[in-house]
Amino acid sequence: MLRRKPTRIELKLDDIEEFDSVKKELESRKKQREEVDVVGVASTGDMGGATAGGAEGKTREQMINERIGYKPHPKPNTLPSLFGNLQF
Repeated sequence: MLRRKPTRIELKLDDIEEFDSVKKELESRKKQREEVDVVGVASTGDMGGATAGGAEGKTREQMINERIGYKPHPKPNTLPSLFGNLQF
């Protein structure tokens, strides 16, 4: 088996500057999204308070299920559903 020397990775000043610029850009995008969300919530709150209040009251699981279109149907807690059809 041939062995090779370990790869050496060097951190350069240009790399650090590029990282900082990308980080600042991502932070600015995040701030813009938050501002749009705040403005969007305020406008929907003015138009229909029930819609905005209903969205905030949902759990994370309910929001995910709504987004993907999954509508769970809970099973009733009756004896036949719990034990099946038992005949004696």
